[in-house]
Parts: sequence; C-alpha cells; structure tokens
Amino acid sequence: MFTGIVREKGRVVSFDGGRLVVESGITAEIGDSVAVDGVCLTLAGSENGHLAFDVMVETLDRVKPFGSEVNLEPALRAGEPLGGHYVQGHVDGVGTVRSVEPEGDGTRVWIDARPDLLRYLVEKGSITVEGVSLTVADLDAAGFAVALVQHTLAVTTLGGLATGNPVNLEADVLAKYVERLLPGLRSAE
Repeated sequence: MFTGIVREKGRVVSFDGGRLVVESGITAEIGDSVAVDGVCLTLAGSENGHLAFDVMVETLDRVKPFGSEVNLEPALRAGEPLGGHYVQGHVDGVGTVRSVEPEGDGTRVWIDARPDLLRYLVEKGSITVEGVSLTVADLDAAGFAVALVQHTLAVTTLGGLATGNPVNLEADVLAKYVERLLPGLRSAE
C-alpha cells in the first residue's frame, strides 16, 4: 500500500529484457514494494544507489513506457502518516494529457481517460497520476482536471507534462469497492 506522496524523482539507468534499473536515494530491502510512476514493483536488487526491478509483460501491457525520470515512493509502513490517499500501485489505465495551463501560482492539467475509469471519479475525490495522489478539480465527459501546486510541480515528474503525454492512472480503490458492493446491498433490501 502507498499514499501517493512521492518521496523522490529517480533516474532510469537502464531497461533491458524486463529489468528496470533506477538511480535512487531510497533505502529498501530486496522484496520490498516500491511504486515507480504509480506501478507497484518488487525490489529485485539494490546496489550503489541503484534499485533493480523485474517488470512482467502483464505490467508492461497495462502501463505507459517508463521515461528517463520516474516518481518513486516506498511502501507505507505501519505507523507512518497517510498524507495522500490509499493507493495500491495497480494502474487502472493510461490517460492522455489534453492540456497544461498556468493557473495562479500553479498549473491546471486536463487528462482524458476511458469511460470505465472515469466512472470512479468525483469532483474533489482522489486520483493517482504517475503515482502522485491528487484531487479531482473538475470533470467532463472525456476526462478530468487536476490543479498542481508549485511543490508538486517541483518534486515530481508532473512538472514536465505536455499535451499528448501518456500518464498512468489509478482510481480510488474505495470507489471500486462501493461499486462491487452495491448490487449485494440492493438485493439485501
């Protein structure tokens, strides 16, 4: 489990044959989970500031390609503060940046997504974009908007977003559970 509060930007050193190697200051043990651009990966090796992950074909079929920089977050440990929202690291789909516009001291980003993902979003609800916990600022039939503050733009890869970029998306897991439970609740009435 993660919170969507990115700890650092890592630099991709290599990605060859399913082995992703990222330069990082994060301390983790082999077998630990680390979210990489919102994708929960298991640490397979760690040496000299490099984290290595084995990425399965199943994962590659569901997420956008890893860029030269990635957002990193180690798994939440018992007793740590939950600063974002419950994030599993299970990407629901890939969205496309529709627009990036300055807004006050921050930036408003519109992202288009599939209808089967949009059904889980509500204004002022939670969404994870590239592993970053964000609040849905607005919705329309094709996508949603998020408002990014300067801190988020500086410490995550979201500061480099441009129109047309693909982004990993994970909807709030609580909305998925509610949807799954609703038919059972209705039949119990």
